[in-house]
Amino acid sequence: MTDPVSTDERPWLKRYPASYPSGFEPEYANLAEVFAATVARDPDATIVRYFDFDMSVAQLDAASDAVAAGLTDHGIVKGDRVALYLQNIPQFLIAMIGVFKVGAAIVTINPMNRQRELAYQLKDSGAKALVCLQSLYDVAAEVVPDTDVALVLTTSELRYQTRNDQRVLGKSVDVATGGSDLEEFIERYRGVAPPAPQIDPEDLAGLCYTSGTTGEPKGAMLLHRNLIFAAQNKVMWNQITPTDAVYAVAPFFHLTGLINHLFVGMYAGIPIAMTFRFDPIVGAEEVRDKRLTLTTGPITIFIAWLNNSSVKREHLASMRQIASGGAPVPPQIVADFEEKFGKYIQIGYGMTESSAGTHTVPIGMRAPIDPASNAISVGLPVFNTMARVIDDQGVPLPPGVVGQLQVEGPGVIAGYWQLPEATAEAMPRPRCINTGDIGMMDEDGWFYIVDRMKDMISASGFKVWPREVEDVLYSHPAVREAAVVGVPDDYRGETVKAVVSLAEGKTATAAEIQEFCKAQMAVYKYPRFVEIVDELPKNASGKILRRELRLT
Repeated sequence: MTDPVSTDERPWLKRYPASYPSGFEPEYANLAEVFAATVARDPDATIVRYFDFDMSVAQLDAASDAVAAGLTDHGIVKGDRVALYLQNIPQFLIAMIGVFKVGAAIVTINPMNRQRELAYQLKDSGAKALVCLQSLYDVAAEVVPDTDVALVLTTSELRYQTRNDQRVLGKSVDVATGGSDLEEFIERYRGVAPPAPQIDPEDLAGLCYTSGTTGEPKGAMLLHRNLIFAAQNKVMWNQITPTDAVYAVAPFFHLTGLINHLFVGMYAGIPIAMTFRFDPIVGAEEVRDKRLTLTTGPITIFIAWLNNSSVKREHLASMRQIASGGAPVPPQIVADFEEKFGKYIQIGYGMTESSAGTHTVPIGMRAPIDPASNAISVGLPVFNTMARVIDDQGVPLPPGVVGQLQVEGPGVIAGYWQLPEATAEAMPRPRCINTGDIGMMDEDGWFYIVDRMKDMISASGFKVWPREVEDVLYSHPAVREAAVVGVPDDYRGETVKAVVSLAEGKTATAAEIQEFCKAQMAVYKYPRFVEIVDELPKNASGKILRRELRLT
């Protein structure tokens, strides 16, 4: 439901384009209903594009019906959890919709996880079934006997296509490794009527585990209403139409991929182009050859395109919206990307606990840059969303004052799975979350993220925010990627360390980079240590792993 709005409380409403409403009502009660509406609207429309394979909405409906019927026959009922341990392949979408038709919830698992991490998430979620890649079955087989999982379905990324592009599928095989074959499972139950349970907006739709940087990962409880709001918001905010097509570059196990690729495709009934995993050239060719128009991904994806001499302006010519969020975006990267490709990166902000995006730059507008910090704005709060900056006591701060970002609205999760204390600590009230991110709002309602609270460096008692130093590093012509962390220092207590990789064909020494920074910032801010590496460590969603850099 839309809230009463005031431009005094929400100054960003004045910045909304004239075509935007101030809010909206959700169109559907649950995700199975979302897909049913898409089937009724245009069953012959293409919804999956996987290399040389296309799948229609009707074909996806029939395959997911079979999955739902089979899961039901194996005892999976409304309220159960089914884990998906897969890459970006059609089977993820087929299985996911089948789970929703049963009234069960998905548990998205990072395919990079190994035995310990997989065991924890299967046990913690109480998942009763697992859908995984054949190549991951050996990992699963070691831990499944000690969990509630009674059904394991396996599949291969080589299915549903014949191109076998060696650049991304070169090491792939299609050999039975154990469990039940997913495609045989689908054929066995094809034509069997799936169940039709009553699914309410407040029912659990998914568990998406946080990265666990401060302990074991926590299962974010995503309700049907959370995910429907997120998908409808994205479609309305970006004015997505049936002529659009998505390049699914963000991993599906992550909320960025789930919302911006799968749920947007389901909701709008538009093609979702998948390539198993990201390769700069493969991705650019997909965009060019299939005339794809939308994508959302971590900034590292776009840095890879920017620094690859084989990716040309014509590769991305069809793109009308390229969005990034989830990690600070250096203004220099936005400028360089636009200069090379003629495309402006639409900045946004969100987190797992908010069902992805809570802020983004409206279509056709450009994010301002804060002159004091050089931070580029992450945008305006999206429809139906309240955002404020608070102090340590939770009191709202005026525009221009830095504090913790707090977000409130229909996208905020119900809480952390079986962790009432952690839920109470992060959520002062229902539908409200303290993000742990430091930022500020300007007089016009634009929001800026300074950094994560936990990443702040205290050098001789002075606060140093890594993002500010990283922005300077990214302005160096030889730097491709950069990350800044705090390291122990006998004199200062903590000091600044920079780890960088160099752009293709460029050279620079650690001393040169250090002097470049020293000339542009206060003496306590510039990196006292600079390390040059071939690649910075990243997680599966493309975020640079600062915590690993602290250990080196």
